[in-house]
Amino acid sequence: MISARLDSNAPTVLSVLRIVSGLLFLAHGTQKFLGFPGGDYASTGWAFTHPGAYAGLIELVAGALIALGLFTRPAAFVASGTMAFAYFIGHASQGFWPVNNGGDAAILYCFAFLYFVFAGAGPISLDAQREGN
Repeated sequence: MISARLDSNAPTVLSVLRIVSGLLFLAHGTQKFLGFPGGDYASTGWAFTHPGAYAGLIELVAGALIALGLFTRPAAFVASGTMAFAYFIGHASQGFWPVNNGGDAAILYCFAFLYFVFAGAGPISLDAQREGN
């Protein structure tokens, strides 16, 4: 009985996970380009000269799309690949263990976004509205 009730709420929880993940990912992009929260990259011109600007642009666009649930599967695919790339380029060279090399968040984002590629956006999304669900 409890299992059935939990199962019936799984689509809604999928949407909540997508929204929270997208907003957190978006925050990385806003920090790089807008200096918010707590960043100063935009004021120093970092966002336009540093190679991380490409990641920041993906974080902004894909994070917003994922949070809104709009074009979720392609946005999540790009975001997942970006995080895999970020891990191997930026973290793996600093040691084997993700908890020590600072790459645990990149790995978690990578696999959460990969899950959204297959699971979709869930019922609370613009994708569901576009599809008439």
